[in-house]
Parts: sequence; structure tokens; C-alpha cells
Amino acid sequence: MATTSLYPLSAKENLKKQFVGKSIKDVAVPAAVLDLGKVKNNCNRMLEAVESLDFGWRAHIKTHKTTELTRLQVGEGSGPVNIIVSTLIEAEHILPLLLEYKSAGRAVDLLYSFPITPSAVERLALISKALGPKSLSLMVDHLDQLLNVTTLRELSGNAPSVFLKIDMGGHRAGVAPQTTACSILISSLLDLEEAGTLHLLGLYSHAGQSYSSSAASDALDFLRQEFEALLVTAIELKAASPSHPLVLSVGATPTTTSVRNLLLDTSTSPSAEQEAISALRATISLIRSNGCTIEIHAGVYPTLDVQQLSTHALPTTGPHAMLTWDDLAFTVVAEVASIYPGRGKNNTLEVLINAGIIALAREPCKAYPGFGIVGPWNREGVNNPRTGPETHTGWTVGRISQEHGILVWGGATGEVPEAEMLKVGQKVRIWPNHACITGAGFDWYLVVDGGDEIVDVWPRWRGW
Repeated sequence: MATTSLYPLSAKENLKKQFVGKSIKDVAVPAAVLDLGKVKNNCNRMLEAVESLDFGWRAHIKTHKTTELTRLQVGEGSGPVNIIVSTLIEAEHILPLLLEYKSAGRAVDLLYSFPITPSAVERLALISKALGPKSLSLMVDHLDQLLNVTTLRELSGNAPSVFLKIDMGGHRAGVAPQTTACSILISSLLDLEEAGTLHLLGLYSHAGQSYSSSAASDALDFLRQEFEALLVTAIELKAASPSHPLVLSVGATPTTTSVRNLLLDTSTSPSAEQEAISALRATISLIRSNGCTIEIHAGVYPTLDVQQLSTHALPTTGPHAMLTWDDLAFTVVAEVASIYPGRGKNNTLEVLINAGIIALAREPCKAYPGFGIVGPWNREGVNNPRTGPETHTGWTVGRISQEHGILVWGGATGEVPEAEMLKVGQKVRIWPNHACITGAGFDWYLVVDGGDEIVDVWPRWRGW
């Protein structure tokens, strides 16, 4: 059964009555804030890139878990609406929007991206019944999961589409390519397809290790590795079924955003980046020559965060800068509760804020030893950082417990400049390290559009 009723949402209209028109300086905190203009810009850039490169596009909605941002991710027009969810509750909540798109004539495909378990079958079958044929996709990476696929087919009356999940080195999920287990899965999937149990849509990978990237060349190389892991598997599959169409779906936000580098003039870029682009283009050409369709997917790119900034997957400076502090659309508003002179390392100042693990998450970032970076908002005379998080000078969230966040000063000396001094009761906005995890602590986003005035409220879905 659907469980949306067990995790009731705050009514959007009630939230709008309470918040719209107010300033984010005047709301209870901690509060999650999205900047609408930045979110739209990040979404539009992605849609423009996939169209220019003639790639398929699949939007992951697990980061924000909202109907409103999903609309921005898929865009307007008549093209296909391909969605990824990580939880069943996301699938159940997005169902009305998908039905709306179907009624408007748009093709819909909802991918449940966790390898299918027995407990998920009944709820997925209901979704398949509601959406109709060729609208629900599943992920498999183990032979025993095929029984669950078969059961879903029997319950729903619709043969689901299936992606075979390939582990290209991240070791989170997926079957390793060019292994006996992979070969057996390919053969079994083809047999079930012939029997009418499923439709083998393609191969899928997620380069989670691409978060370790420190330059565009790194992210581009991880993307090429994703493509190559799927390509060798596609060649094996096509040896058994030569005319079988296949979608190769790749991506994590660092690798997916890096494709925009293919549209830039990189003649003055570092040689490592030029070589990575050349190698990636060759791999893309090889995929297409083997009759496969390319699809990319990503989830955190609409909001971005400090982890993404630290990958440098796109230019961060210059005329083509597309991954900067100004592009980070998600912040957490917190309040200064106390100040402790001389308590920190080398007798430095420390500041207590009312945002700890629950509000910010205990997610590290490879670029600096903290859990969030304080932005310039509501601090006269302070501007956006001039460098990346690796060499940032300023306040960071250095320690956290459940509801306590400790700001530490990261300047060249222990002395805090007058303009950077904070006061008890002052509100600050913090860029979180990982938007997906930080957002999970909130029931809604307060939406602004370049300023402090709240223009909308987007309820987040909760549960599993």
C-alpha cells in the first residue's frame, strides 16, 4: 500500500500564508532556503547542455524531494519526462505530476534506482498500474532480484523496464562488468524479456567516486570510465542479441555537470583537460557507433553545495565560470547564540550557532576540515569568498553536535577582522557541504528570489 498518508506533509497553502512576504531575517531558525533564480539557472544550463550534445536526460529528485523543483528539472515542452527516485515515497509523491505530464502527451518513465527488494514489489506494482505500460523502470544487479521483477509483472499486469546496474569502481551497488555474474544476469534478462516478463532498457552506472575530483579533467575522466564500463557490457550483450537497442545511462553530479566542458572553447585550458575531453569524445563516438543511446543523470546540480564546488568539474573563474559561490542555491539560516573569546585553537574566538548535525548534517568535504561555510549575507562589508573552499579564509562550522554548531575562524592569523565579527542574535546563512543530506533535516524550503523576501514555500516529502 502507499504510505504517503503515514508521512503527512504540511499544507503548502498554510505555509505560504505564514511565510510568503516575510523576510528570512524574521523567521524561526534553523531554516532551509533556496534561491529560485539560482535553481532555475542551474536547471536550465543542464537542459541546454543535454540538448546541445544530443544526450538523453534523466533527472534525479532525491536531493530536494519536491514537486516544484522536479518541474524545473524536466523543463517545459513536449519531450520525455525521465525521472529517478531513491525511495518509494518519492515515487508515490511524484505520481500525480507524472500523470499530469502523461495527460499532456509527454512520455513518462519513472526509475526506482534501488535494486528491487521483495518489500518494494507491492507498492511499485500499484505505481505501475497507475502509470500504465512502459512507464516504470527497475534496477537489478543480482540474479535473485529477478523473482521480484516477475512478481511485479504479475501484480501490475505491465512488464517493467529494467536497467542492469554496473559497478564501475564505486562499490556502492552494481555487478562488476566482464564477470561471470554479469554474464549470467545478461542471459537471464534476455530470457525474461523474450518471455514478456520485462523490457531490458539498458545499463546504468553511478560514479560516486567522482566526488573526489579536484579538476575538470578528473570529472571528465570519471565520466569516460563510466561510459567504458557500460560499453564493454553493451558489447557483450549485443553479442548475444545484436539488434537489441540499449540506453547507457551514466552520471553523478560531478561527471554529469562536466559534460558542459564539451561545449566550451578549451583551447587555452590545461593540457590534462584537453586530453580528457578528447578521450571522452572518442568514447562517445564509439558508443554511438555500436548503436547505443546515451543518457546522463544527476541530482544535486540544481542546488549545488560545497562538495560540488570543491570538485572544480566546471570552470570556477573567467568568462565561462559556471561553478562558483554565486551558483550555490541552498543555504541554512542559523542564529548566533553565544561567543567565546580565546576558547579556540591558539586562543582564537569561537561562536555558537543553533544549527548542528540535525540542521547541517555531519557530512565532510575533502576541501576543508568543516561542516559548512558561513556566507556574507547579513554581514555588512563582507563579500563572497574570492577562492575555492580549499583556501577559504573566514568562518566555518568546525565542530557540531546534535543542535550545536561551533563556528571557528580560518584566517591567516587568529585575529578576526572587525567586519567579520559576529554578534549574539545575529543571523547567518551557511552553505552546507552536502545538500542531499542537509535537506533531510527540514520539512520545507523557504524560497527567495535573489533577495530576502520569501516568495514561495516548497514542502519536502518525508519517509521511505
